[in-house]
Amino acid sequence: MTSRGNLLRAGAAQVDITPRSLMQMAGEVGWFRPGQYVYDPLYAKALVVDNNGKKACIVTLDLTIVTREWASRIREEAARRLGTDPRAVMVHATQTHTAPALGHFMFDKEFKNIPPEMEWLGGGDSRYFPFAYERILQAVEEAHETMQPAWIRTGSGIEGRVQFNRRAVNHAGMVQMPGPRWQPPLGPTYIHYLEGPIDPEVGVIVIQNEALQVLALVLHHTGHPVNVFPKEVISADWCGAWAARMQKRFGPRCVGLVVNGCCGNINPWNCYDPDYVPDHQRMGRLLAETTANVVDGLTIEDDVTVDFASDIVWIPMRDVSPEDLKEARDILTKHPEPLWCDTAGYAAYENNQRASRPPHRTVDAAWMRAAGIMSNYLQKQREPRMDYEIQALRIGRTAVVGLPGEPFVEGQLRIKLESPTYPTYVAHCCNMYVGYIPTEEAFARGGHEVFYSKLVPEALATIVKHTRELIGTIFKE
Repeated sequence: MTSRGNLLRAGAAQVDITPRSLMQMAGEVGWFRPGQYVYDPLYAKALVVDNNGKKACIVTLDLTIVTREWASRIREEAARRLGTDPRAVMVHATQTHTAPALGHFMFDKEFKNIPPEMEWLGGGDSRYFPFAYERILQAVEEAHETMQPAWIRTGSGIEGRVQFNRRAVNHAGMVQMPGPRWQPPLGPTYIHYLEGPIDPEVGVIVIQNEALQVLALVLHHTGHPVNVFPKEVISADWCGAWAARMQKRFGPRCVGLVVNGCCGNINPWNCYDPDYVPDHQRMGRLLAETTANVVDGLTIEDDVTVDFASDIVWIPMRDVSPEDLKEARDILTKHPEPLWCDTAGYAAYENNQRASRPPHRTVDAAWMRAAGIMSNYLQKQREPRMDYEIQALRIGRTAVVGLPGEPFVEGQLRIKLESPTYPTYVAHCCNMYVGYIPTEEAFARGGHEVFYSKLVPEALATIVKHTRELIGTIFKE
């Protein structure tokens, strides 16, 4: 058992960040969707750990996206209050699609076609930003104030019944995203196969005090939180349901911080089950049962090392094709401002199994496509390369990796396989947003994720390589 000379100190806290009035929820393109009521609350959660003066902090947020601007503000102020380096503060959005975003992430700052009264098209609601910011820092401060001597226990289990690869390859070799509901009478007969794997790992870091009370659980699983979506309901989805069940089991002072993995191509929608119904509470229950079994078999660890590292990788932005650019310019010249969806546009949504939105509250899909193309073009002109930050924290023998954007799960699996330590848990949507990051092979098949990618096709392989090297700097023999 760890000697008290090699002391770990830890503290955790959570603060409610549920909107107090109607706020635009992120997670859907071009749809005005303010949350109408609260199904379950949203939280900012913070864990602060310290070993021999080296301090690190994980902040998890029940939000869809956090932009670089707001993540940087949180990291810098949190680091000042904690007396550590901003590189030691990880800001992670679980990406629940029934919550606001912190910042505007849809369009480049040089794209000027969005009128002020339609700022929600950029993905955020500016009324929410200062409210969330203050409460996020409150969670960090409360975690810091409650620090006490602590032990670590770490382990993993498997839950393979709740997440599925969402890249369905049709008989023409192109990709479609299956919806959450069965298509009667025979189901999705257009599916030839699913393009890639999932990651069924359920990871757990247990932080407990000397009286053996559980202070915090870092919980790792991988999948889009879209069970409640597209309802106009505020919910932390499966991440919140999982954390709530663990808090009920281990007591009200236990803070469950969900680290959602690289789920750019993973959904909880089982396209092969005609009886499947999206249910975030069921997911939370199954994950909690697995977690409880994992925790029951863990022993206290000797290694209580705390360390951190960060690396900026310059990744080229993807080119916009001349054909796409011409199409976008033609549409935006004819309709400079957002074009509301008409009946024909609504029918197109219905054919894609997205029929829950009234046409007068949805911006035309062709206009949104043109706006996305033009925005990417403008960003490429201004910023040919993106400074992509990879972050790694060490808590005992465990690596917690933070990656921006929505990488495909294949990248996460490769990072885990090549990591110099086990376990390694990867968090997506950390510290900035950069869009989807598919595998290089996925680009030829197209699909939603490819269209909304900003980086060159080889970006994921580059990120995996640099992540492996970065983890190695804090896990030297």
